Amino acid sequence: MTAYILNLLVLISVYAILSTTLNFIIGYAGIFSLAHAVFFGIGGYTAALVAMNVTPEFFVAVPVAMGAAAVTSLLLALPALRVRGEYFVAASLGLQVLAVTLFSEWKSFTGGIGGVIGIPAVELFGYPVYKPWQFLLMSLICLATIIVITRTLVHTSFGRSLKALRDSESAALASGKNITVIKTLSVVLSSSLAAAAGALYAFYMSFINVESFMLDTSVLVMAMVIIGGTATILGPLLGAALLMLIPSALTYLSFLPQTEIGSIQQMVYGMAMVLLMIFRPGGIVSSHPGGSK
Repeated sequence: MTAYILNLLVLISVYAILSTTLNFIIGYAGIFSLAHAVFFGIGGYTAALVAMNVTPEFFVAVPVAMGAAAVTSLLLALPALRVRGEYFVAASLGLQVLAVTLFSEWKSFTGGIGGVIGIPAVELFGYPVYKPWQFLLMSLICLATIIVITRTLVHTSFGRSLKALRDSESAALASGKNITVIKTLSVVLSSSLAAAAGALYAFYMSFINVESFMLDTSVLVMAMVIIGGTATILGPLLGAALLMLIPSALTYLSFLPQTEIGSIQQMVYGMAMVLLMIFRPGGIVSSHPGGSK
């Protein structure tokens, strides 16, 4: 039971990083993306490649993974971010679909459908981190660091520009702000930090394949942000914990057919989203129950 709880806590912390980084662009910049799992995957595959061929050192593999995601997001964000609103959502959806195809077919990098196996344990200054409680501590430190980074940025002039962009892109443009640069920087930062979660996931699981980085994952992470509460610190954390605990809780309900747990889980997610949109549009943590934050 202890091993099960530790495993669940590690996965919650990884998804909390993902939801926190997505919240940075959704909550503060008003950019809705359905491609967050792409950068989660790039981080995981790159860290695995570095660990297996160069070194599993955390302070080598993770920065390289973050850099790969940042460069990829920069190349893809520049044309996509010239559109706004629902058009960017459609562009990000296209990117997600394209990435799944590449992850499935680029066998020299991703191992194809079979994935990457035998990823070595991550090392911190030469010491392997393989015990679950050690990995949980490391992932929690990464989560806290990313929260501090995003929280600090939100309170800078860059953060104020993001909020202006979120509230009214036209007004931000009229006030002289370079919205393309602001959007691009926010997406690059969010994507690179999401790659850190991918690296942690790869090291913890010792195996990754495309199934972990599909559209379902992007939708799940977005649900975590929206259900928890956008533009808040605790919202994405609560959303991640809640949506990761639901599948575990459902398995303990003996009257539910085990073969249908996945479908029931999706129904619960959908019902939660509908109820929140009706009674608390700003999310669970929002201080504005009658409207979005």
